[in-house]
Amino acid sequence: MSLARTIAAKWARPGGLVLVLAPLLSGCLLTSDKLDTPVIDIPPNYRAAATAPKGALPAPDWWRGFRSGELTMLVERAYLANLDIAAAVARIEQADAQSRIAGAPLLPLIGASGNASQSGSGATSPAHSYSAVLNASYEIDVWGKNRAALRSAEFSAIASRFDREVIVLSTVATVINTYFQVLAAQDRLRIARENVNAATRILDVYKQRIAVGTATGLDIAQQETLVAQQRAAIPPLDQQYLQSIATLAVLLGEPPARLSVRGGSLSSIMAQRASPGLPSHLMLQRPDIREAEAQLSASNANVESARAALFPSISLTGQGGFASAALNTLFIPQSAIYSVAAGVTQPVFDGFRLMSQLDLQKGRRTELLQLYRKSIISAFADVERALIAVRDLADQERLQGDAVATAKRAYELSETQLRAGTIDITTVLNTQRTLFQAQDQLVLVRLIRMQAIVSLFQALGGGWVLPDDVADNRARGRRARAEPRQ
Repeated sequence: MSLARTIAAKWARPGGLVLVLAPLLSGCLLTSDKLDTPVIDIPPNYRAAATAPKGALPAPDWWRGFRSGELTMLVERAYLANLDIAAAVARIEQADAQSRIAGAPLLPLIGASGNASQSGSGATSPAHSYSAVLNASYEIDVWGKNRAALRSAEFSAIASRFDREVIVLSTVATVINTYFQVLAAQDRLRIARENVNAATRILDVYKQRIAVGTATGLDIAQQETLVAQQRAAIPPLDQQYLQSIATLAVLLGEPPARLSVRGGSLSSIMAQRASPGLPSHLMLQRPDIREAEAQLSASNANVESARAALFPSISLTGQGGFASAALNTLFIPQSAIYSVAAGVTQPVFDGFRLMSQLDLQKGRRTELLQLYRKSIISAFADVERALIAVRDLADQERLQGDAVATAKRAYELSETQLRAGTIDITTVLNTQRTLFQAQDQLVLVRLIRMQAIVSLFQALGGGWVLPDDVADNRARGRRARAEPRQ
């Protein structure tokens, strides 16, 4: 840097000293004060994983593991018709166009012009002038300003592709979770109607007993209250069922009135197991992490472009063509004209606009650097939370199933004793409520468990595969991120 200070002290001197030594000065300034690459402490495995994960990563079509043909069909329809995905594709097209715009200054600007004029006065005969000229201009990108702007646009285009994959993954997970909500609503509706039938059957027993004087009006009123409560639980469940179908229709990009879902039972869905792999794999599996990485690389290129704008701009211009006073002699060798020029423009004082622009880009790069680190840490936390939820909810579902079996056995005993006249109304009511609540809770626990499995696949990147048009830029993106310049 001592050489740079010596040269900078001579900038005020006239002559070509600046132009001769500017490459030396720029080489020092453009590579100084590199920003240290942040270190992320990657654990060797996930704490919630029972063993060291060495299994295969999720397949690209991981939703087929649930063994539901209708679910697979809905996901495939969402791939083709979801409007958020379509908007993401349009953003990719915009980013590609922007990268072509950013690359235009690296090529010469060529234009053509033609002119025909006549001039004169009342005292003289008119004079004619004809010309046909080809113009060209080109900025020599000595400091790499335009090349850096192109790299920034290219990395932004890559980030837009990762953004599409993030939206695809989120859409697929939402479709699956919503379909599971439809199945759960159908199960709960089925259970609620069965509970109404069971409670009505008990009510008929009490009506038979009151005819022979072994039951009271209070017994009947209490049982009728239970029947009414079970019937009142049906409309909200039906509402959830229909609203979930409407949500699915939006995800599929069509009006709800045109979508029909056969559904079935949540118990028919296979609770597949996902291998989390190694934490180090997650940085390549998660498209949101790769998007943050591409955005950081684009920001680093913006810093380089803003820094290069501080140095002289060298441009070449030229034109060549023909000019003549007569049209029939326009294209003869004697009518040829040409001009060539070179120019240098150096910012001297602009109110610190260029320096402020550089500071702005450096601040933006620091922000994206921290967001990149956060995306990695958040990804690890997503996997840990999903693994814990899948493990504990599997235990909860098993225990809740035991509770349903016990409650059902107690209810059957109470109904038998009721017909034999050896049990009171309070015990019967308690066994009914316990069974009804346990059955409904089992469906809810199963739903939450299945959604936790979906969350695990989503946290692992959902079997995402690196797009071919992005894979070629992987090494370049990593180098740009690993060595950002101040």
